[in-house]
Amino acid sequence: MHWDVKLVKPLPEYRLYVEIEDGRRGIFDMKPYLDRGVFRELKDERYFRRVGILYGAVTWPHEQDIAPEILLAEMTPVQEDTPTWN
Repeated sequence: MHWDVKLVKPLPEYRLYVEIEDGRRGIFDMKPYLDRGVFRELKDERYFRRVGILYGAVTWPHEQDIAPEILLAEMTPVQEDTPTWN
């Protein structure tokens, strides 16, 4: 689908760099979620870095995931010429 995630990279400070199939790119901050239920496990930075994509969604091995509508609504857009790996 047009809102499927095609690339996700973990960044420092519990942020994620995300590219969407429709061309949107952005940074999603996971810090507000780290004290909630299943997301507590993501406080372990080694585990946080195990982020991946399953069926177009951002996921982790123990079935944590971010709903696409939340990801798109809350990510901070980045432009083509904006450095994303800092």
